[in-house]
Amino acid sequence: MSPKKRENINQLEAGAQRAKPVLHQHAKEIQPYGKIAKLPIALDETACESSINNLNQILADTMTLRDMYKKHHWQVAGATFYQLHLLFDKHHGEQDDLVDTIAERIQVLGGVSIAMAADVAETTIIPRPPRGREEVPVQISRLLEAHEFILKEARTMAREADEVGDDGTNDLLVSDVIRSNELQVWFLSEHLVAMPLSHPEQAKAAASGR
Repeated sequence: MSPKKRENINQLEAGAQRAKPVLHQHAKEIQPYGKIAKLPIALDETACESSINNLNQILADTMTLRDMYKKHHWQVAGATFYQLHLLFDKHHGEQDDLVDTIAERIQVLGGVSIAMAADVAETTIIPRPPRGREEVPVQISRLLEAHEFILKEARTMAREADEVGDDGTNDLLVSDVIRSNELQVWFLSEHLVAMPLSHPEQAKAAASGR
């Protein structure tokens, strides 16, 4: 290869260096979990710390409930498969929206939101379901129990946020977490009412004029 051609190739390679991705980068965390990077939001750091701790618990439990909905969406079986397949997926989407809202509130307060599945599994208070498929009434019962865990802690945490003057967290817990979970509880609970599709004896009596 001629010196001039080699020089041209070297110039081309040098000109592309800035466009090449810098791979395999490593560095220390910019903010460790549990530490606060205070933002100027006119809220005492003690109040921020209290709300961050509470919200990370709610976040872990909401992520667990969200994933349980997706599990049941995939694994539901029986005569109500189609309706519940759609309902479980709808609720999953609503819980996913809550996850994002809660996590962003934690960041606004200067905290670090819990994120990875292993950390969520260590933190959540919701019992872990089996890997296999379960009957519809059991699936719904598990979901209702998970909702109640979240609602109980959300009510307590909303009062605590109010006491420390954290109006934003109080509003999130009441307007988003509590109201969304209450509505989903209603939709689920109605599927456990012992209401047959027909009453043969009543139909027979009506036909005979009695």
